[in-house]
Amino acid sequence: MGFIAYLILGLIAGAIAKAILPGKQGGGIIATLIIGVIGAMLGGWIGGALFGVQMDAFFSLSSWLCAIGGALIVLIIWGFITSKMGKKDKAA
Repeated sequence: MGFIAYLILGLIAGAIAKAILPGKQGGGIIATLIIGVIGAMLGGWIGGALFGVQMDAFFSLSSWLCAIGGALIVLIIWGFITSKMGKKDKAA
């Protein structure tokens, strides 16, 4: 899969992850793209390490599941980081 395909997959996976896990994570389309691409890479790495899944085809169900799962993980981590930063700002 090429670079442009990873960007498209990441953008869609990030949007799906934000739809599954709505909240005050913040960020627009650029943040969704970054979360999705990082999540796709993380999901591909985890899927390859644990299950032997290869993210080599754009229309593969395993590629999409790994990308969305990774984006969910990154989104949860991003939510913890931004909520803790918001609490520090309010306390000051």
